[in-house]
Amino acid sequence: MNSPADVVAFLTSSHRSLATAESCTGGLIASTLAAVPGSGACLDVGFVAYSPSGKAGFLGVRPETIEQFGLTSEEVAREMAEGALACVGCSADVAVSNTGVADAGGDGSVPSGTQCFAWSWRTGNGELRTFSETVRFAGDRDEVRHAAALYALSRLPDYLRASRYEDSGDAP
Repeated sequence: MNSPADVVAFLTSSHRSLATAESCTGGLIASTLAAVPGSGACLDVGFVAYSPSGKAGFLGVRPETIEQFGLTSEEVAREMAEGALACVGCSADVAVSNTGVADAGGDGSVPSGTQCFAWSWRTGNGELRTFSETVRFAGDRDEVRHAAALYALSRLPDYLRASRYEDSGDAP
């Protein structure tokens, strides 16, 4: 797993800047990155949208997506990441998002520790490319949230590298 310092070095060396769109992690992704010296060169904005209305109003998550797939879904995470990049004032070209369930609260339909992530970025021709995945972490509420924040950052270089190969037609 890449450390937050590795992620800052990667983003800085590739001349990328990051936006975060966070629900369950409540700002921990941005905060974890901001704790690294030099992160100001690659951290643009961070959004915390916990409620459905916040996800819809600030990040453009469609209410029908929430209704069809649920708040804890890769579909919602994808729309959150893509929505962050579309926000007025956001100059980032990469976004990471997270939505999930940290503990046993809620209606029980989604297992505790389930976290959905999306990583989105602008390609050279301005199109958006997005990857998403779901992971389940063990632990109490804070352990799940911290593990999710670290995971979200650690996968960023992997997905950006994979996208370069897809865009070029070469194998990794």
